Amino acid sequence: MAFIQVAVPVPLRQQFTYTHHKPLEAGVRVVVPFGPRKLIGVVTEVLSQHSVEDTTKLKAIIEVIDDEPVIDKVLLNMAQWLWQYYHHAPGEVIHAMLPVLLRKGESALPSAQDILTVTERGKKTSLETLSRAPKQKACLAGLLAAESLATTARKQHGAPAVKALIDKGLAYVDSRVPSFVEGAWLTQLALGDKPIPDTEQAVAIAALNRSNNQFAVSLLEGVTGSGKTEVYLQAIEPILQHGKQVLILVPEIGLTPQTVSRFEKRFAVEVGVLHSQLSDSARLQVWQRAKAGELGIIIGTRSAIFTPLKLPGMLIVDEEHDESFKQQDGLRYHARDLAVMRAKQQGIPLLLGSATPSFETLNNALSGRYTHLQLTRRAGGAKSTHQHVLDARDQPIHYGIAQGLLGIMRQHLNAGNQVLVFVNRRGYAPALLCHHCGETVMCKRCDRPYTVHKGHNRLQCHHCASTRSMPSNCAACHSSELVTAGTGTEQVEQGLASLFPGVKQVRIDSDSVRGKDKLHDTLAAINRQEYQLLVGTQILSKGHHFPHVTLVAVLDVDGALFSADFRASEKLAQLVTQLSGRAGRATKPGEMWLQTHNPHHPLLQDLVNNGYGHFARLALTERKAAGLPPFISQFVIRAEATDSQLAYGFLQGCKGVFIDQASCQINGPFPCLIEKRQGRFRFMLVCSHSKRGPLHASLRHALPFLQALPLATKVRWSVDIDPTDFS
Repeated sequence: MAFIQVAVPVPLRQQFTYTHHKPLEAGVRVVVPFGPRKLIGVVTEVLSQHSVEDTTKLKAIIEVIDDEPVIDKVLLNMAQWLWQYYHHAPGEVIHAMLPVLLRKGESALPSAQDILTVTERGKKTSLETLSRAPKQKACLAGLLAAESLATTARKQHGAPAVKALIDKGLAYVDSRVPSFVEGAWLTQLALGDKPIPDTEQAVAIAALNRSNNQFAVSLLEGVTGSGKTEVYLQAIEPILQHGKQVLILVPEIGLTPQTVSRFEKRFAVEVGVLHSQLSDSARLQVWQRAKAGELGIIIGTRSAIFTPLKLPGMLIVDEEHDESFKQQDGLRYHARDLAVMRAKQQGIPLLLGSATPSFETLNNALSGRYTHLQLTRRAGGAKSTHQHVLDARDQPIHYGIAQGLLGIMRQHLNAGNQVLVFVNRRGYAPALLCHHCGETVMCKRCDRPYTVHKGHNRLQCHHCASTRSMPSNCAACHSSELVTAGTGTEQVEQGLASLFPGVKQVRIDSDSVRGKDKLHDTLAAINRQEYQLLVGTQILSKGHHFPHVTLVAVLDVDGALFSADFRASEKLAQLVTQLSGRAGRATKPGEMWLQTHNPHHPLLQDLVNNGYGHFARLALTERKAAGLPPFISQFVIRAEATDSQLAYGFLQGCKGVFIDQASCQINGPFPCLIEKRQGRFRFMLVCSHSKRGPLHASLRHALPFLQALPLATKVRWSVDIDPTDFS
């Protein structure tokens, strides 16, 4: 009889012991009884009999799903680090690391797929006979080297080319289980033309090449448009040639298609893609192929950090500063920090790239913990964007745009260039109010104003997603004079249509680009100059290459200048700098105008005159003097309940537990920046310490007492390690 430790997907910070007639390998999935339910857990270790106190009450494992581990030793070690560092339930951690279908008990082995194979006739056919059909020729050439998944062939060469080969009897589709071949991409690998790197790029590439086959973390701090992606491409070239895999994390789904296209074009290999818009079966297939070592390059968003690699060679985190790398619910991990841990365990280099590095990463680079590589000039001789502050005081405002800014926009449009207008709010307006009595239409569940969406004639709460029809009268005084307050992307789009008639424009926000490939197609149309005016939210700020944009106009930067969040200035500086990088990326010079009613604000003046690098280093000295991250460690305990007294009372009880440990500084409880959401009142307790070790030790000691508090079962509460958002 063997005693098996199993991580079960339940919100309990412990593992459970079961019996089985023989020992099992760590990492295999099993079906176990858990109360009245049957759950799928993962074996973490086999225990010795003397380490189990009472064996009489143990239940037996019902079924063993896998013959071999679905989670290898490296990922199991990473899971253990995750649940210890983030103080999370072990079963939920491992559950989050697996593809959805594996969580449901599907087989981890490849299932039958449509395989495209060359026929005997195709083997005897000369490729020159297809010279007038280049896509068919390329597809047949690839099949002569190795058979391919039909979906892959259609993606690479187009469905019509594949159909034509089948119709001509040169290829056929056979449904069978594919045999994933380790290092299969090496037969396809062909290096495309590459530009000669400038001096700074060459230094960065050489430094990265020296760190091959060993753990090292490098920060590539490069101004927008400086060619960071080209450094990535040339740095991974020798890694791919040696048969090693590369995992690249990007912050947004919208950045994935252009990044994938660039890597496929350079190396002529298929790139595995992982993001939330893929089907569960497609994600599982990429996971299986990466685990087997068949894919050389895998590009994905945050959760792709859990992808198993048979032959790991390098990790890259692009736009490492981006907030989307931090999971804000459930297992609140940070993919960038997890990438550091994974690279260390696997003994491979990690490259963090950003024009606006996070203060945590920048501090590690400046203190020598990370290698610091810098690109200070734009690639190809492009000039840096000139930044200006536009004083909106005493100017007429049209649809949120100052009169002076309209004149500047007209100059750029008349010159045949594109103009990007950034508005940090989707919808028509952020509030609807009564012109007679001032009553604002509020979401009762969140105590926040409804956002007006005029296109659908609806009001929507952007905190809980509830909607309601547009009222015709004020609920308080019954007046019919309802007016909007503030400006959103819909209103700016509508206003620009009247201010610039005849100028084609497009709006890009999460409302307008829903649907598969909608964002990708819109971005392609922008680069074909089908639109002159671009109106958008933060979707447009990151990583996109717009060679014809010469002006970026940012409306209303004042909202972020006076926030209760100490990170607000950092986030604003990153946003402004990233936005400025969308202009002047090619031969045309670019400029950016920041519209504000506070033109002399020191943050804006420092950014405009000295750039992000100077601002960040100065802000780091201020953070150090104030005793704020990254010079201290923090965690936040959040509690929410329909009764505000319950949430507040629970955190008061938590504070009493921590007060006994004088080493921690306790602040709160106080309301979250968004105090009410989805009908629940939200409070937080912030705990800080100058060192990470004692902080985690105090939390580890306190957790059993917190769970035993009388109110612990009456509120919804969570622990957030290294928080980035206090809303």
